[in-house]
Amino acid sequence: MRILAAMSGGVDSAVAAARAVEAGHEVVGVHLALSTAPGTLRTGSRGCCSKEDAGDARRAADVLGIPFYVWDFADRFKEDVIDDFVASYAAGQTPNPCLRCNEKIKFSALADRAVALGFDAVATGHYAQLDAGVLRRAVDADKDQSYVLAVLTAEQLSRAMFPVGDTPKDRIREEAAERGLAVANKPDSHDICFIPSGDTRAFLGARIGVRPGAVVDADSGEVLAEHEGVHGFTIGQRKGLGIAGPGADGRPRYVTEIEPETGTVKVGSAERLQVSSIRAERAVWTSGSAPVGPIECVVQVRAHGGLAEAVAEAVGSGDGVPNLEGGIEISLREPLTGVAAGQAAVLYRPDPAGDIVLGSGTIAATATTGEQ
Repeated sequence: MRILAAMSGGVDSAVAAARAVEAGHEVVGVHLALSTAPGTLRTGSRGCCSKEDAGDARRAADVLGIPFYVWDFADRFKEDVIDDFVASYAAGQTPNPCLRCNEKIKFSALADRAVALGFDAVATGHYAQLDAGVLRRAVDADKDQSYVLAVLTAEQLSRAMFPVGDTPKDRIREEAAERGLAVANKPDSHDICFIPSGDTRAFLGARIGVRPGAVVDADSGEVLAEHEGVHGFTIGQRKGLGIAGPGADGRPRYVTEIEPETGTVKVGSAERLQVSSIRAERAVWTSGSAPVGPIECVVQVRAHGGLAEAVAEAVGSGDGVPNLEGGIEISLREPLTGVAAGQAAVLYRPDPAGDIVLGSGTIAATATTGEQ
């Protein structure tokens, strides 16, 4: 097979490319240039896509003896990932840009170009397992990235490879060193790749501007503080609310609701965060077809944590490309807290070989206990 290896400049993608070569595939390495100013996208282990990363990827390709190219996707990345991220926060949502990048860039724009050039699949360093079109959690639970891959359609999965998902991260670093790859001990990047400072509020404020509103008590309606925009808040947030202190009962207050139309941010007790049902839109089912009737599953609502047993049912259409008409109604067996619109609800079926990803949807609305 002809494989295009997406090489970010990190250890995982380098080993993924190496394993593809070792398996006998014809491999070409490619680094994605996702910024018009790549020198600004790294501060230590924060961020990615810098000149440093491109150089590390090229050196890894040289060690592997494979051709290497840099492809410019900066404009597409800005439109489909960064602009979407900013617009979602302005609308009072909490998006995950890694999902959108996988959906729109790595397994759409990149994969489409790869297929057009005669490649059979794109290999990445994601920690997930893929066998005969079935997407599973990675062996290394702490590094599992199946959550951010659950937006991929059956067609996109059919031309994807995740060579490192069957191996713990520590072993991947050891293997990189054994192969003579200089990135063996390179720190993992973290936080949002296009916000290397880690200051999401400042990043959003510079692009959205000041949109004044009020922080109010969810029970009494009392105005507790003023704010400069709902983009500075997310559901479940406890710190940085601009309020004097805990509630009248002495307990901490959290963001429980965001109303972007009025600029109102409501705060209340932790009990107000307990969600019993979720409605998601833009559903995608990894098998290529929506299940018929209710299904027992485990739902995950954040990249790390936020799991609960649930019953889910597909509504409308949504077998192929995610769209607003296809949705999922999810009833939780036990409450979850900190569930925010804009996040993904990913459905899994427990399995000893690695939980199977059934599908996903973007959270549009939630109901707390007693509201159903």
